Amino acid sequence: MARGGARSVSGPPPDPNALRRERKTDAAGWSLLPAEGRPGPAPAWPLLPHGKPEMRAREEELWLDMWARPQAVMWERLGQQIEVAMFVRKLTEAELPKTSNELQKVVRQYLDSLGLSVQGMLRNRWKIEQPQPATPAEGGSTAPAPRRSSARNRLKVVRPDGDR
Repeated sequence: MARGGARSVSGPPPDPNALRRERKTDAAGWSLLPAEGRPGPAPAWPLLPHGKPEMRAREEELWLDMWARPQAVMWERLGQQIEVAMFVRKLTEAELPKTSNELQKVVRQYLDSLGLSVQGMLRNRWKIEQPQPATPAEGGSTAPAPRRSSARNRLKVVRPDGDR
């Protein structure tokens, strides 16, 4: 077990909404990922076959799903096709019954390093942009939502029987 010294995942993850913004670690900034995900087809499967079929059906399903996610924009920019493929392969193995705890730990580490968990998103300084609200069709008008009466207007004064 490692002892002493700081580790890359020690301490709280960065907070994009922190009040103090002049930290040296904030110099890199945050990357905003598109809410609609990465456009285009998934890259070619990078792992070579070693006595097994090149890509199993479940791996292909996960591979296509992974490359449609917002995080895939950064994976492509950073050239992480092999890391994503290894994650997909290990995830399919971890889905099987009676999988080892060690394999589950490996999958959890991949989730963090690839930014697929909340912790991983924060550590990588990635944020998914808020989707834009749908605009009303041209020429059509949207009626404003009915205004609720205030809580004060909904209250009634209840007087004791003797004060009529």
